[in-house]
Amino acid sequence: MDKWTVHVEVRLKERASARFESIRNHVHSYITSVDRLAIPSLLDGWDDIPELASSVEKITVCESQCPAPSLTMEEMALQIHVYKPSDSEAFEEFSNSSGNRNDEDDTMAATVCDLPNKNYEGLWDSLVYADDVKMKLLDYIHATLIFSDANVDLNLVSWNRVVLLHGPPGTGKTSLCRALAQKLSIRLSHRQASPFPLWIRHLTQLQFNRYSHTRLLEINSHSLFSKWFSESGKLVQRLFNSITELVEEEDVFVVVLIDEVESLTAARAGAMAGTEPSDGLRVVNALLTQLDKLKQRKNVLVMATSNLVKAIDTAFLDRADIVQYVDLPSREAIYEILRSALCEIILKGIIMPIIVPTLKEVQIYDLMNSSVEKSDATDPQARSKAVGLRLLALATQCREQGMSGRALRRLPVLALARYIGIGNLFNTQVFSGTSKESQGTSAEVWLDGMEKAVREHVQESGKLS
Repeated sequence: MDKWTVHVEVRLKERASARFESIRNHVHSYITSVDRLAIPSLLDGWDDIPELASSVEKITVCESQCPAPSLTMEEMALQIHVYKPSDSEAFEEFSNSSGNRNDEDDTMAATVCDLPNKNYEGLWDSLVYADDVKMKLLDYIHATLIFSDANVDLNLVSWNRVVLLHGPPGTGKTSLCRALAQKLSIRLSHRQASPFPLWIRHLTQLQFNRYSHTRLLEINSHSLFSKWFSESGKLVQRLFNSITELVEEEDVFVVVLIDEVESLTAARAGAMAGTEPSDGLRVVNALLTQLDKLKQRKNVLVMATSNLVKAIDTAFLDRADIVQYVDLPSREAIYEILRSALCEIILKGIIMPIIVPTLKEVQIYDLMNSSVEKSDATDPQARSKAVGLRLLALATQCREQGMSGRALRRLPVLALARYIGIGNLFNTQVFSGTSKESQGTSAEVWLDGMEKAVREHVQESGKLS
């Protein structure tokens, strides 16, 4: 029977000193004692095991290609990833300066961050898309790793390890790149089992590469243009020489992020037409040359983002293995975004406790033609249902207005600042027939505030057109 690969991520406490392999064995023993796992889910009950309780902070069963909501142990091939995120804020910076003391053209061309990092914890789960963009990108990386492990001849089967994400501003393209880098840093540190049968591994002398460290290098595209004529191409080459030094360490996986890549790759067309200086042509040529050199490396991934894909040089587009459009969120994705925001505020005690229905639950309510009416304050289930339907209606309004993920995430802040008021966070509320001082306001009040914030957004957008 074919088994589904299920990834389990185990985050350790900051001061945990237990060996990763020991933790992995304890987690495996605990999981295999359970009859069935929900996918995805947050595991509980493991804190009864002393070895885990003293070292583990969270155990997460991640997304899987399996369409079923749960699997038995016999149906799963477990991949358990133990990691401890770094809380270091230290970034190594690459300057575009030539090293001359009198060189005033000194800005940061790139920064390097060691992963996994606490700054990016939870970022992957916070990104919600209508289609399966996240899994598509992960599958692509795993596919390139399999070909690399098998030492496939690049002259016969070619891939460049270049991904381009494009779409409107505020759709989370840069955040998705960072989240993917964080996810890879967790997954690649101890890949546990080759996907190839033993006889294939023997014939191909397969080397199953593991990467003990991952680094994210973010390039500041604008800083690579020098005020000195003909210097920009040299700056690109100098930066990529530094990147090459990073990937010389074979146990380090490097993710290179080029944000707003059109700043670099749009220059060649203008240069050839005579509308831009030839320095732009040198920049594009230098970038393409360096990308071709990185193609030979097994431990590097180049990710680029753009809001203006039509301005990107066709030679760069041709080198991208995946050109992925990242659209504004759908109604369903908006509901998940707003729901996650509300749940976070509820968890922090700013909103009084209430169960916000999942997307599947509220879709059932919607199909039953349930109306959004004022609910009975004494019936928690009726209140939960009404809140879910109001939130779905709000998601519909946001979709009609084409609101970005960035705009959606700040709705609760705008609701509090403009319509609820800080002084109203701790008012006396009446629920279940009793009156008591409550920490936090009701979800209904927050929905009122967010609905008003969306209406204001509509009005302000109209003034811009």
